[in-house]
Amino acid sequence: MTSSSAQSIRPFRLSVPQSDLDDLHDRLDRTRWPAAMPGAGWEYGVPDGYLRELVRYWRHEYDWRAAEARLNAWPQFTTTIDGATVHFAHVRSPEPDATPLIITHGWPGSVVEFLDLVAPLTDPAAHGGDPADAFHVVLPSIPGFGLSGPTTEPGWEVGRVTDAWAELMRRLGYQRFGAQGGDWGAGISRELGRTYPDRVIGVHLNLLPGAQAATEPTARELAALTPEERESTLASWRRWERWSREGTGYAVLQSTRPHTPAYALTDSPVGQLAWIVEKFREWSDCEELPEEAVDRDLLLTDVMLYWLTGTAGSSGRIYYERAAAGDWETRLSTPSTAPTALALFPADPQIPLRHKADRTENIVRWTEFDRGGHFAAMEEPDLLVGDLRAFFRQLRDQDGTPPVG
Repeated sequence: MTSSSAQSIRPFRLSVPQSDLDDLHDRLDRTRWPAAMPGAGWEYGVPDGYLRELVRYWRHEYDWRAAEARLNAWPQFTTTIDGATVHFAHVRSPEPDATPLIITHGWPGSVVEFLDLVAPLTDPAAHGGDPADAFHVVLPSIPGFGLSGPTTEPGWEVGRVTDAWAELMRRLGYQRFGAQGGDWGAGISRELGRTYPDRVIGVHLNLLPGAQAATEPTARELAALTPEERESTLASWRRWERWSREGTGYAVLQSTRPHTPAYALTDSPVGQLAWIVEKFREWSDCEELPEEAVDRDLLLTDVMLYWLTGTAGSSGRIYYERAAAGDWETRLSTPSTAPTALALFPADPQIPLRHKADRTENIVRWTEFDRGGHFAAMEEPDLLVGDLRAFFRQLRDQDGTPPVG
């Protein structure tokens, strides 16, 4: 393969064979259900009654072809970077001086998270905004996830993905760009700003790994804080302690034996659905059901990308690779000079602390919203769009020149 062909960017259009959909429907029809325990709620996992109704909807009412058409409205491409096929959407703004922006999803998310985000970001004038706030948007799928998967070799951890994204933006002609992300996308976006400060204009995050109260604060630690910091630290510790006790089993399993659950999740669509929908319920701003926060069809489209590509195992490996790399804590504690914005949504189980974030980040914007959760782009796209526009407008005003690629 020549260098030019290795770096080629190939058009991509999503077109799932009907046989794959027929197979899915057959498997849903033949689901072998476990025995239900009467009265069991979400504390045991996904309730039987809820999941049966969701599966009925998936089988008989959900329209994959409509979702496929919506995704295909974006110009999509693939390219090979460091031996992996990288799928991405590249939606250019009609505004020539738009800011290049790469947005990265996490687990159990996908590019589906951004379906309601792209149009107002790329064409603000058509959505009641200022044309000066326009972005050229790049939406890659992390290697091993969905249409960038499955991967066939080890080592795709945060640092390697970061380098791949820098190369992707170079191939697209963007020497300078912004980055946004939550969940794994937050770690990758933050690492882009830390590792490539000469290229990254600014980093916008809706999660900051490592800035929570992950251990119970001592009396001495609390005494050194202001009253407001003490209150937020204790609240963070209570949230983290509960999440660590009740909500991290998936991460432990995927960090240690990611292939073992992959056999079940790749064979059973209901298993894959339950594995993902539990996290949407636990991490979203809802009282009882995830659909209170996230559109049901969008949720199922996200699940479909995992199911149709068979990437339950390769997406879970990012947890294993983080643990195997052994440098995650070092990365998090190494300061970043990139101008950084944090948008905080109250239902997220990992809300960062400002005084901890200030130790390692160049925080220039800190916004606390009164609603929304972990999947901010799906739950509150208008709030996220507004904060992104305000952050990069602030950087433009400080710099005095448009931050084009």
